[in-house]
Amino acid sequence: MEANEVQELEEHAEHGSEAALRPVAFTMAVLAVLVAIVTVLGHRADTEAVLNQNKATDMWGEYQAQNIRSYDTDLSLGQMKFLDPKDKDAANKLADEYRKHQASWADKMADESKEAKALEVEVEQAVARADRFDLAEALLEIGLVITSVTLLTHSRIYWYFGIVFSLAGVASALSVLLLK
Repeated sequence: MEANEVQELEEHAEHGSEAALRPVAFTMAVLAVLVAIVTVLGHRADTEAVLNQNKATDMWGEYQAQNIRSYDTDLSLGQMKFLDPKDKDAANKLADEYRKHQASWADKMADESKEAKALEVEVEQAVARADRFDLAEALLEIGLVITSVTLLTHSRIYWYFGIVFSLAGVASALSVLLLK
């Protein structure tokens, strides 16, 4: 064989090797896109959890403020019993106003408590979604790295292992749809 024929055969062999690795490279590109999508979804779920936790904390703060006002008003009503006001009608009128405030605060406190508890449930749900997306991201990244080893070793077994991890990552991301 001539020297140029040997070189031509080597080039054909290299080209054949590259063609065999095209599906692997395509798989890696798809996995990179999936990692990016799952990462964004995970960050959004984390942000939603933080925002809802802040809302719940604010709602519990309002609940506590109403509770303190109600308690202070109750103390004032209790002290009014021991006072001997000159104008009993005015004192009774003031006591009735205090009782009306307490009744309205009790209703507000019940509503605020329900809303705060509902927000806490939303926080738990957002955290569960974020956890699933985080697991999906990790599995997809592992799949991407294992798949990339195929390019170095030219052994397809790594590609198959990478696909298995990637499918587990996709399953984890899709399992978010099953959460309440």
